[in-house]
Amino acid sequence: MPKRTYQPHKRQRRAEHGFMKRNSSHAGRLVLKRRRLKGRKRLSI
Repeated sequence: MPKRTYQPHKRQRRAEHGFMKRNSSHAGRLVLKRRRLKGRKRLSI
C-alpha cells in the first residue's frame, strides 16, 4: 500500500505557501489582493 500524499513539514509549508513567498512575485501579490478583497481572515500561512 502506498503512503499518503500529505506528509506535513512546517518549514516546507512556509517556504512554499507563506506570506513572503506570495509577496515576492507579481502573481503571488495578486493572490494576496484577491484574498483581501474576498475578506479572508488569513491571507497566507
